[in-house]
Amino acid sequence: MNEIHKLYRQLQQQLPGLELRLDEPMSRHTTFRVGGPAALMACPLQTEELVEAVKLARAWEVPTVVVGNGSNLLVDDKGVDAFVIKTVPQFGACDVQGEEMTAQAGILLSQLAIRAAEAGLTGLEFAHGIPGSLGGGVTMNAGAYGGEMVQVVRQVGVLCPDGTVETWEGERCEFRYRHSAFSAGTHLVLWAKVGLKPGNQEEIREKMRDLAARRREKQPLDFPSAGSTFKRPEGHFAAALIDQCGLKGLRVGGAMVSEKHAGFVVNVGGATCSDVLHLMDEIRQRVFQATGVELEPEVRYLK
Repeated sequence: MNEIHKLYRQLQQQLPGLELRLDEPMSRHTTFRVGGPAALMACPLQTEELVEAVKLARAWEVPTVVVGNGSNLLVDDKGVDAFVIKTVPQFGACDVQGEEMTAQAGILLSQLAIRAAEAGLTGLEFAHGIPGSLGGGVTMNAGAYGGEMVQVVRQVGVLCPDGTVETWEGERCEFRYRHSAFSAGTHLVLWAKVGLKPGNQEEIREKMRDLAARRREKQPLDFPSAGSTFKRPEGHFAAALIDQCGLKGLRVGGAMVSEKHAGFVVNVGGATCSDVLHLMDEIRQRVFQATGVELEPEVRYLK
């Protein structure tokens, strides 16, 4: 019995309430709708379950990956020989106290923004259309329409490599463009506290409606994707460079550069991870040859 199955048996014994799945297709857990099976998946409800599961996995030296909504994730067609902990949707409790909201990592940013609006709090409107979770948003300092997580995150509950849990102030999180101290995966986000400001509820909702309409107008939301495929190069916009090179509609298998927004690679039907990777490579090569700008993937590749 390999370490994955040993871990599975131990998790069953020590955490009998924890939902476990063997050989779980990751295509069910990514917005790209591609990816082979995870050797073992757990879906915790409580922080204590997640922490203990990670500790046990590390004791067995089993590679462990925490994923949220899978909205920025590309999983290899062969799958991943690892222990995947899925936080969405069950790991998403949220509490509002005055102008602060504290929520578990698995709450969707869209849900968190709605909760803020219901409480008459402004500052999270930008996050309403981001398809990821709070944990993922903090990890990559997600942002849209001029807003970023760094602007609102006040504290983060962190699971450290030695198994201890710490509370970090926002300043310690090393936020920069699409990066944080959690990007390497050694420190895991358990929860986060965001600080907002009182606002007019109807004005907050109107701003969210406006941003949603702008997304529908400009982005290919009718096809599976992982959002923006490439990071914004310094001094440029990835989508503009790709469009400038005439790559809209470029296709490899079921993966295609969106004809609506060149910054998106979309799954137009039956795409594989291999299709997406080959298309991304082709885009990078052609853009570099034509402009001298090297595009850096924003999507995370898991294999």
